[in-house]
Amino acid sequence: MCYALKYGIWNVAQPEQQSVNALTASGYEPLVSMVLSARGIRTPEQAKDYLNCDGKLYDPYLMTDMAKAVARLRIALEKREKIAVFGDYDVDGITATCLLTDFLRRQWGLVIPYIPGRLEEGYGLNEIAIRQLWQEGVKLIVTVDCGITAIEEARLCKKLGIDLIITDHHECKEMLPNAVAVLDPHRPDAGYPHKTLSGVGVAFKLAAALAGNQNAVLQEYADMVCLGTVADVMSLQGENRVFVSKGLEMLRQTQRPGLAALMEQCNCNSLSLNASSVGYILAPRINAAGRIGQIDLAIELFLTHDPARAAAVAAGLCELNRQRQAVEAEIYAHAESMLPKDHIPQAIVLAEESWHQGVVGIVASRIAEAYCCPTFLICLDGEHGKASSRSYGGFNLFSSLKSLGKLLESYGGHELAAGFTIHRDQIPEFRRQICQLAEAYYSSGMPRTQLTCDCAVPPELLTTANIDTLERLEPCGNGCPRPLLVMERVTVERANQVGGGKHMRLQLRAGQHSFSGIYFSACPESAGIAVGDVVDVAFHPQVNEFRGVRSVQMNLVDIRPACRAQCSWDTSAYTALREERLQPGQAETLLPDREILGRIWRYLARFGQRGITEDPLCLCRKIVRWSDKDLNLGQLLVCLDIFADVGLLQIQRLNNRISLRLLECSQKRDLNESPTMQRLTMKE
Repeated sequence: MCYALKYGIWNVAQPEQQSVNALTASGYEPLVSMVLSARGIRTPEQAKDYLNCDGKLYDPYLMTDMAKAVARLRIALEKREKIAVFGDYDVDGITATCLLTDFLRRQWGLVIPYIPGRLEEGYGLNEIAIRQLWQEGVKLIVTVDCGITAIEEARLCKKLGIDLIITDHHECKEMLPNAVAVLDPHRPDAGYPHKTLSGVGVAFKLAAALAGNQNAVLQEYADMVCLGTVADVMSLQGENRVFVSKGLEMLRQTQRPGLAALMEQCNCNSLSLNASSVGYILAPRINAAGRIGQIDLAIELFLTHDPARAAAVAAGLCELNRQRQAVEAEIYAHAESMLPKDHIPQAIVLAEESWHQGVVGIVASRIAEAYCCPTFLICLDGEHGKASSRSYGGFNLFSSLKSLGKLLESYGGHELAAGFTIHRDQIPEFRRQICQLAEAYYSSGMPRTQLTCDCAVPPELLTTANIDTLERLEPCGNGCPRPLLVMERVTVERANQVGGGKHMRLQLRAGQHSFSGIYFSACPESAGIAVGDVVDVAFHPQVNEFRGVRSVQMNLVDIRPACRAQCSWDTSAYTALREERLQPGQAETLLPDREILGRIWRYLARFGQRGITEDPLCLCRKIVRWSDKDLNLGQLLVCLDIFADVGLLQIQRLNNRISLRLLECSQKRDLNESPTMQRLTMKE
């Protein structure tokens, strides 16, 4: 069976027993103490700081240009000037727009919320919007969650006599826009201690500075700050942890008719609401408005005071989300059909006229995950295209786009997600160069993805009572992830498809203990699971309640073949061999003896000429488990090359997998004639 190993390396931390004891003695439960220790937290004081949801908020005036922004806003409020709050069409931008709009209106400001149409205007401040707002008599534009790269747009504002305040949290380029004030914690001279504020977090800081009472503003808008912070996957440490914790408390008893209606529409239980609920249930429905092109619904969700209208808006957002899902599935199938059948490139770059600009980002993310490489999907419109891209395995999108800036008309974003515009004629060259960059990045041979696990646990520790104690780690998200545990050498007793064949339910046994597991977006065939297999599982522990009965459930993240012997993933020596820079000491680690060659050949011979397609590291683990003898991945790859050199094996490399097929051979082959073997022997 071919295991669909999602992560090449599992980094499983080892809790320090002394710190576990100290944490447990101070009142932390055993499983909580193990997780905290595995994360490098050694003392009760460090644990308190790490989990603190009541930390001190930094003075907003520590942010460069805050005083200038506040002064200009006060003038606008005193003179009753018309103000436009200009945002982005994602959850972070929507909440930032609504927060600042509502706050300024409560200060008796004349405020217009403006979020550009994704399809008509695209991302960020633009000439169409600026001229429209100018015609409406706007004297001051305040951007939220955008604007840090709006150099030309700032010039247009100045030409038209519109003052501009920029608040953003994205990476800065070399030049800042010429504005009254530019608030961005990423400014080289920002001076602000907390660099990972969301867009709504920066907007909140501006409101707090204007009000002069940060805690009072937070009590009023913590729910909006929480939504934007979680949806934009900001680190839940420092100020963000305070924002999200207090925001969740506010959401559980929300007084906003729109949010109450949305939670009711999507059956979001207020009692069990957590950061995951925000990220996976509420945020996609709010996002759908911007993706499908009805952004006014999302704005109204936050600003309406009419319960009847709130219910209609919430229902509309849920319907838009269903439409988004259907469009997403259609684009995904189309994009997948455009991929080469015989190989997957190091980076996927696809372009098409019919794709929906608002949805391609989600599709790019799914394709990147499915094919293990950065993905760029371009929506063509005449001679130009707008692209959404998603990273994979740490490939830095922003720096890559920066290096290819001459091919692009504009670009922005960060290392994991970015967008750009490009002329149609430049797409082939962009595809060629981005594939070269990706190939160079991945050439180390190191597995593209790594799974960071908290710790391995014995089966007797996995009880409902112990899992309940993990609530102490909430809110969980980026920077304070949900506990990810490992259990080794468990036997698959049952594997069934559920959810219309979309997911897989497993029954696993470890000694006398039996556990239920759910593996989303997998089936026994795709995951290569067979009854009787002995595997290691990485999982989020959870308690499942059904008809009043509570039981332990593993929410599986990855499965790999279990093995007792050593299986090393280090391929640095093998990479040096392929690049002809191998040193004698490295050759010794790679040169296989007859026993290793025979062992690997016997394993492959079990599959005959039908061949196998595997993740190389997974194949290595399976050979180790089958033989119960040590093997490193570099040695395995060398042996495969030797077999291929002499015509015994055909190898096809497919990004994160290799396809192997034994060839018919009527004569005995001398492995010493292999060029790979000869290079190793000469270097020995």
